[in-house]
Amino acid sequence: MKKLSERSLLLLLAAVQFTHIMDFMIMMPLGPQLMRDLQIGPGYFSAFVAVYTITSGVVGLLAAPFIDRFDRRKLLLVVYAGFGVATLACALAQNASTLLVARAVSGAFGGVSTSLVMAIVGDVVPAQRRAAAVGIIMTAFSVAAAMGVPFGLQLAQRFQWEAPFFVLAGLAGLTWVFAFMRLPSVRGHLQEAKSPARVFGELLRDANAGRALLFMAAVVFGHFAIIPLMSPYMVGNMGLPERDLFLVYFTGGALSVFTAPLIGKLADSFGRFRVFSVLVVIACAVTLAISHSGPMPVWVVLFLGGSFFVFASGRFVPGQAIMTLAVPASRRGAFMSLSGCARDIAMGVTSSIGGWVVTREPSGQLVNFHWLGWIAVAAAVLSLWLGRRVIVNDVAVSPEPPTNPYVLSVVASASSLNPQLSAKNQRT
Repeated sequence: MKKLSERSLLLLLAAVQFTHIMDFMIMMPLGPQLMRDLQIGPGYFSAFVAVYTITSGVVGLLAAPFIDRFDRRKLLLVVYAGFGVATLACALAQNASTLLVARAVSGAFGGVSTSLVMAIVGDVVPAQRRAAAVGIIMTAFSVAAAMGVPFGLQLAQRFQWEAPFFVLAGLAGLTWVFAFMRLPSVRGHLQEAKSPARVFGELLRDANAGRALLFMAAVVFGHFAIIPLMSPYMVGNMGLPERDLFLVYFTGGALSVFTAPLIGKLADSFGRFRVFSVLVVIACAVTLAISHSGPMPVWVVLFLGGSFFVFASGRFVPGQAIMTLAVPASRRGAFMSLSGCARDIAMGVTSSIGGWVVTREPSGQLVNFHWLGWIAVAAAVLSLWLGRRVIVNDVAVSPEPPTNPYVLSVVASASSLNPQLSAKNQRT
């Protein structure tokens, strides 16, 4: 197997992340069409989003005690194959009930895939470049928004809502084949000979890990409060024509393709928590502007939507970097699985809240959406308080000496960096 460079590996992992994020994101802009075609209301549609994230969180919790027992490559290939099959099942769903079940299975496999992607990044990329690496992975979100979602919407409008899922299942199959051929083994975390039960027990007793999990849940809660129903709100309340909905995702995604890596570099240079704080403040202002808006010109809607993508989504770059530095490498897989669990359960709960709070009038307008904006801001402020209390240590989380040649080459390249960089990046 030919050895991948660090950047090539990150791009491969970003491709895996792209299909999972695309599978999750495409459901939300399809909201107006699904509610019309399947004859469901905001509550049932919110359930499509909530069940995806809740099953992802539950499976992540069940997998956490065992995820660090295996070569990350082998485990990723298994769960990613399951994700591809489940996505195909979404395309073959015949009604709202079978689609709900298929979404649950997709979330179960997709969430573990994301946890493994982030664990691999934490294992093979030195702490000095960790935030920049997360920025590259996060471009999967940007590309999905800028290219995948608009293309999926056009497919759904030209054919049926099932079309995007057929295409996505095919992309997942191609990505799996490439990963099978090129993804190297990642076994450095297996160097420390501890039983999975002991490692998981240590993780549960780690107060810093607990603070980090609460931090991630608060970040997701603050981000996700308005997202599931934002597309119907823009169409029904802000006056955006449904045919132009794809422009919101295209604009925001195209901007964040460039801003996500830049945010990662800024976080590595100026401090992860400092950059995170600035992004949260701006994101709160944008969230309130969207959730309290009435009819407005299309260009204003695009400006607000693009700003939300850049600043609200951008805070996950330094946030995820903080998470990868909260525990040692021997527990990182289990911790990232628990992190995914906290993230997904927070998404599911938030989606359910949206279905309870918001109602839809016969005219198509959503009522009480502004309360979701205030909920998002309150959670974002809480994430600032929690994030400052997460202790990160660049040295403590450096991977143990790995046996895999690829990982060995990455660690060797990191050792040639200026040692002052490590000291500088111990500050969040």
